Amino acid sequence: MLDTSVTATRSGATGASTDLIAAVRALASRELAPLVRQIDAEGLYPEAVMRALGAAGAYAQHLPGLSPRLDLRAAIDAMAAAGEHCLSTSFCIWCQDALAWYIFASANDGLKASLGRRVAAGEALGGTALSNPMKTFFGIETIRLKGQRVDGGYVVRGALPFVSNLGADHHFGAVFETETPGRYAMAVVPCAADGVTLAANTKFVALDGTRTFAVQLRDVLIPHTQLIADPVDDYIKRIRAGFVLLQAGMAIGLIRDCIGLMAQMKGPLGHVNKYLDLQPEALAEKLDAIERTVARLAATPFERDPAYWRAVIEARLLAGETSVAAAHGAMLHCGARGYVAGATAQRRLREAYFVAIVTPATKQLRKMLADMAH
Repeated sequence: MLDTSVTATRSGATGASTDLIAAVRALASRELAPLVRQIDAEGLYPEAVMRALGAAGAYAQHLPGLSPRLDLRAAIDAMAAAGEHCLSTSFCIWCQDALAWYIFASANDGLKASLGRRVAAGEALGGTALSNPMKTFFGIETIRLKGQRVDGGYVVRGALPFVSNLGADHHFGAVFETETPGRYAMAVVPCAADGVTLAANTKFVALDGTRTFAVQLRDVLIPHTQLIADPVDDYIKRIRAGFVLLQAGMAIGLIRDCIGLMAQMKGPLGHVNKYLDLQPEALAEKLDAIERTVARLAATPFERDPAYWRAVIEARLLAGETSVAAAHGAMLHCGARGYVAGATAQRRLREAYFVAIVTPATKQLRKMLADMAH
């Protein structure tokens, strides 16, 4: 693995965030690395690691009102440190970070003080069911959850095909359309609520260790105390940059490891690998530029300037495309050694495509940029 210890100490990082990244990196090496093959081959969910990361502070750095610095960059760097070993786990970290982000970016002080603090500490785990609404808001899908107003809240029905980082005692953020067409509300839903059913119906080519379920809601009561936003229009604009930028942590961690894989092959295969188009030095320079751009954008996640939002989309698109290119390059550099079952290179290639297809996927990002241009 490439030595990336300098990443956390770049200009702008505080002593506290540097200590956090060092703690996450040590925890990942000690507790996560030995599980990676089992996570990939058997779909093991590393729950103990997820909770330990929360105890170390990995999910609390970017939360308004809880973190003194609102350090989105520290959250991204922590995710990347785990992602150097395992994209499946770094995606679960993103799910956890996103759930905490939703709660603490809301005006629901009661939810922040109760569930929010438990999510930030890793005591309560959960994910985000925003793939469908994020596609709905940009004209790609129609909303899958519908809510009817009742005394004290809403009753919600519908089904979602894929929601990750879930379990019987977990929670997820969800958006539903109210009885007024075009008006949406958002809430946190406990998996243990009456009417919520989880079903593991799909085996994926990678990331099976993410506890990804099909979720059905049958007349689930959502009390006002669980609402995050109603309506969501202004709130979605508030959270969207953080939602997207946090995903950069997955890409950065994976690309770092791909650089390391390519560098490891210099000794045995450098005499022929030098003819390949992508070399680790050039990839490292590109990664450095991505990290600097992400760090700059992460400093102002609530910025409303359309130019800023466009820059966020462009950065996310580049991170996804570079992930695929990096993993492809690592596979070519490793050759047959990377093509055997259990090899890191073939796993990284399978994982990299997830970065490019998770919402917002490459095609959605390109659509969003095209829509902006018009």
